[in-house]
Amino acid sequence: MPLQRSDLPAQVLDLLAQGTVIPAHPLALDAERQLDRRRQRALTRYYVDAGAGGLAVGVHTTQFSIRERGLYETVLRAAIDEQRAWTERSMAMIAGLCGPTAQALAEARTAVGLGYHAGLLSLAAVASASEDELIAHCEAVSQEIPLIGFYLQTVVGGPVLSSDFWRRFALIPNVLAIKVAPFNRYRTIDVVRGLVDARAEERVFLYTGNDDHIVLDLALPFSAMRDGAPVTVRFRGGLLGHWSVWTSSAVAQLAQIKAELSANGGALSPALLALDSRVTDCNSAFFDVANNFHGCIAGCHEVLRRQGLLEGIWCLDPAEGLGKGQAEEIDRVYRLHGDLGDDAFVRDNLARWLA
Repeated sequence: MPLQRSDLPAQVLDLLAQGTVIPAHPLALDAERQLDRRRQRALTRYYVDAGAGGLAVGVHTTQFSIRERGLYETVLRAAIDEQRAWTERSMAMIAGLCGPTAQALAEARTAVGLGYHAGLLSLAAVASASEDELIAHCEAVSQEIPLIGFYLQTVVGGPVLSSDFWRRFALIPNVLAIKVAPFNRYRTIDVVRGLVDARAEERVFLYTGNDDHIVLDLALPFSAMRDGAPVTVRFRGGLLGHWSVWTSSAVAQLAQIKAELSANGGALSPALLALDSRVTDCNSAFFDVANNFHGCIAGCHEVLRRQGLLEGIWCLDPAEGLGKGQAEEIDRVYRLHGDLGDDAFVRDNLARWLA
């Protein structure tokens, strides 16, 4: 049966409204590039115990080519089954949806059947369509599952979308949130403008996917004009590939931001604001910015490999691996920013997660 926003558990809606950490779940493979079920379970257990409020599965970090390998349902099922077995607390379970309308509809039905709460809808496969066609596509998929919009950066296939597109998107009744990830401040503000123009800022939650400005997106207010007066909105949390690593630290950082905002009437300490540049520097290595994001998945795998959660950095596509000099960049980040990591947390729990 189709899933509507009104069908969602109140705890899940409250969690998303308050703002939470949602890692993009990687794919654990063995040396033959086959699914490593033991380590896939360990990753899910890690995110749960790290305090993540949800999981995004079947998204870019999970590798879109799971679909061609017939692994889409298998991987989604593994994550939600393990999440339910490992914890009794509510978590927002989000399925990646992509492809032309027929494919996205089929994936939405699969996700709903497995118990997922929302679909993160990538428009990369239909990027050449007009905005009218894109809205029709979104409306069709929203008939099956609550949607999280996805402003994907152009370097990995996302279309440039106007503020009017985001206004129209936010007006779709079964839209739940928007992941803002163009890695571009102008386009980020376009989403804010569209949301405010739709008068949907209380109903549609903003989540950052801007890995180049994670802390500032979460810390700063964004304003857009409406009826001659500024309307201020905030990002509630993040849905990030970057948060697939050092996740317990990300949970602590979001909690620190919320605590300072609450205690200081919206003011933040210089030290917390300066954290943005350090986190962004880490991301430059993990996402392989120097090589135009070639190793963005493999870089996260490398961090998880160093921690022992993954056995190797293998991707489904043998051509996907670390970029030139990326391993040295990750070494540099460990040396300079190791205090932002969670290696000790992983070390203390790894045997239990792998059991």
